Amino acid sequence: MKSAIRIASLAALILSTASTAHESGIDDRSYQLGILGGFSEVVRLGVKTLALSEVMSPDDLDAMMDDADVIAKRNEVMMWRETDFLVTDLYPADVADGKHLLLIYTGDTLDQYLAIKSDKAALIAANKYEGAAREDIARRFGKLLSYPDSVIDDLLGQEKLREE
Repeated sequence: MKSAIRIASLAALILSTASTAHESGIDDRSYQLGILGGFSEVVRLGVKTLALSEVMSPDDLDAMMDDADVIAKRNEVMMWRETDFLVTDLYPADVADGKHLLLIYTGDTLDQYLAIKSDKAALIAANKYEGAAREDIARRFGKLLSYPDSVIDDLLGQEKLREE
């Protein structure tokens, strides 16, 4: 439980710092690179298994890729460009429509992410992406993002409210 609280606190601190910097007039590119740097460090240190950049237009992400590669190398993490984001009940369905983002990870985390995407696709193809199976996909993704159970529960609760 203490580690979950530390993870949530550290993630909140990074986002709070980045948000404050962004509101102070720092250009969007610098802001996005700062977020990548912060999340890369958190992943490198093992605080998060998987981190996500903000969603961006394909052109904006193209313009940042060289610097993103430098950040990844400096932090000894990998980044993978996601053009078809795994949509679950953790986020609004349209969160990444027409947008790209970077997955920040180490080890076999990308394989785990792709397995969740594959499992979701299989459930959809079998007309079984509903109820407990749908919730399981969201929970697995939340765990991969190192979210505490309480955060996953809150995000799933927000999705249920959006559906009503």
